[in-house]
Amino acid sequence: MSVTGAEIMVKCLEKQGVKVLFGYPGAAICPFYDALRDSSIRHVLVRQEQNAGHAASGYARASGKVGVCVVTSGPGATNLITAIASAYMDSIPIVAITGQVRSDLLGRDVFQEVDITGACEPFTKYSYLVKRTADLPRVFREAFHIASTGRPGPVLIDIPVDVQQQSIERFSYPDKVDIIGYKPSLNGHAVQIQRAAEAIKKASRPVICAGGGVFSAKAVEELRALVNETGIPTVCTMMGIGALPTAHPLNLGMLGTHGVKGANTAIHQADLILLCGARVGDRAMAAPDQIAKHAKIIHIDIDPAEIGKNMPAAIPIVGDLKLVLEKLRADVREAGVTCPADWVQACMAAKEPYTRHFSTSLVNPKALIGLLSDRLREDSILVADVGQNQIWSANHYQVKKGRFLTSGGMGTMGYSVPAAIGAKMACPDRQVVAVCGDGSFQMQFMELATLCCQGLDLKIIVMTNHRLGMVRELQDNGYGGRQSGVDLAGSPDFIKLAEAYGIPGLRISSDAQAEGTVEALLNAPGPFLLECQVDEKEPSL
Repeated sequence: MSVTGAEIMVKCLEKQGVKVLFGYPGAAICPFYDALRDSSIRHVLVRQEQNAGHAASGYARASGKVGVCVVTSGPGATNLITAIASAYMDSIPIVAITGQVRSDLLGRDVFQEVDITGACEPFTKYSYLVKRTADLPRVFREAFHIASTGRPGPVLIDIPVDVQQQSIERFSYPDKVDIIGYKPSLNGHAVQIQRAAEAIKKASRPVICAGGGVFSAKAVEELRALVNETGIPTVCTMMGIGALPTAHPLNLGMLGTHGVKGANTAIHQADLILLCGARVGDRAMAAPDQIAKHAKIIHIDIDPAEIGKNMPAAIPIVGDLKLVLEKLRADVREAGVTCPADWVQACMAAKEPYTRHFSTSLVNPKALIGLLSDRLREDSILVADVGQNQIWSANHYQVKKGRFLTSGGMGTMGYSVPAAIGAKMACPDRQVVAVCGDGSFQMQFMELATLCCQGLDLKIIVMTNHRLGMVRELQDNGYGGRQSGVDLAGSPDFIKLAEAYGIPGLRISSDAQAEGTVEALLNAPGPFLLECQVDEKEPSL
């Protein structure tokens, strides 16, 4: 019995164990959508294509599986570009499927044609333009393999509408993948790992820096075991928040421009830094070359291109972080490594005690995030947007056994709500909260319809200061207070907007209102929106 390309696409997704996909249909992807009706795969209709990619990202990060999004050709595909680039920068495994015009019309600038594989080339792990229906099973099998192995990332599959419509005699899905030239190095060089263990033993002031690669490699337990066994103080990048519980005695917090004093002090005083799945971009370390002059750098990463790119590495180790840390733990245990007590005490002394300051007028966003941490369950997921709300959340949300998700490398505003939708669909039994500013909320509030349609118990907190807060802060500090293009005058009433979608909401304008309102937020059945009035001059730090 013959099978169409569209039916093959659905069968491939089923073979990969896909349960949920996020998308927005159009003419060039209609054959696939028609075949999808006969599948048990749950389709989530977003309200803008970019948000399909963000939702797939949130789903991937919360589930540990590959997220999938599907859009049509032309503007549907180009709208997805920002989400693909965001996933690439943060090493999130997604497969993005785009419809394309007929094969015989390619290159003729017909209606809704765009070279999406060419446009996305700089920020995909790989992309396919499928020319033959018979190639679909191989392409899908390879795409999921590439997205989820080595350094995870997005893979694009562009499929002309005629390839979806044509039929072949039978469907056969490959059992294995063998891609010439794609063989990620996993185990790490044994001699280099042994050198790293010896260097750690000799160090007087070692520090571990945990990045997002800890989560990508599913190496959280291995990292925590290494920290506990050696007693080495640990800092994290923004993407590494939660690799070590916030309250862990050796967790010094987030480093960098918007990080905390204890973390930055430790990094600048260290004589050895163990980088675990972190590329230490400019917001994490403003002058990595200077730090490398007084500290020996051990850099572990699955992607050899990341090692030494931003910071010179004395001991580079290319390999899967989970496997490398297992071997490193064994070597440091055999070497009897114990972090010097005086160094640990110095790091603890530099830590600023966690205090919660309540303001007398309006809402202190830092205190509110701390209060939210107290009330959420241990395994909760907080998804922060980009801007001041991101920094307030990163530095004041207390991660226990849950996750902190945000857009790190790309810094994409409008990420939190669709990503939280994806995370909630991946983990329906866990509390999920999205935090955003009044600027970023207006880039994504159309997805209130999506969470209502899907019946998701998702909570949203909007920090309203009537400004693009982080840009305002930058202009105040670096441009003599000459504010330009940051006033959000004309914004809607967010509570009425939520009510228009059938979502209850509350607005608070003082810390005195916060405690009872946070309880109401978390106890409300179904979605709920809390708007917090924040002083327009409230600093990020």
